[in-house]
Amino acid sequence: MEIILKEDIEKLGYKDDLVKVKEGYGRNFLIPAGKAVLATASVKKMHAETVKQRSQRIEKERENARKAAAKVKAMTLTVGAKVGESGKIFGSVNSIQLAEEISKLGFDVDRKHVKIKDEPIKSTGTYEAEVTFHRDVIETISFEVVGE
Repeated sequence: MEIILKEDIEKLGYKDDLVKVKEGYGRNFLIPAGKAVLATASVKKMHAETVKQRSQRIEKERENARKAAAKVKAMTLTVGAKVGESGKIFGSVNSIQLAEEISKLGFDVDRKHVKIKDEPIKSTGTYEAEVTFHRDVIETISFEVVGE
């Protein structure tokens, strides 16, 4: 069954993608939840026209995302955390805190688009995270966790 996604769905596709899914997944979950529409001939035609009209705007967004990714990668991010006497962090550092630090630098990143490779982070040090600035621009950045 072919469907057109109305929103980004992890491990399936991005908004406005035409994807094939199993009948049950499409009819029982994606379509009733409003996450997708059935890709009939007329819907495909309208979708193709919409994508064609948006192509210039999408290219501009992609270029801006590349510039932002290059700037963030060049910077050194530091995330502060409360540390006990033994050097361990109270709690852990997660993608929400890292997304907030990136936002403080002036780059709008949703926490859902930040994936920390060594989660959970329970001690100070240098770590890496994968940040999705745009669906085609995914950058690996390093950040340092320091005690406050």
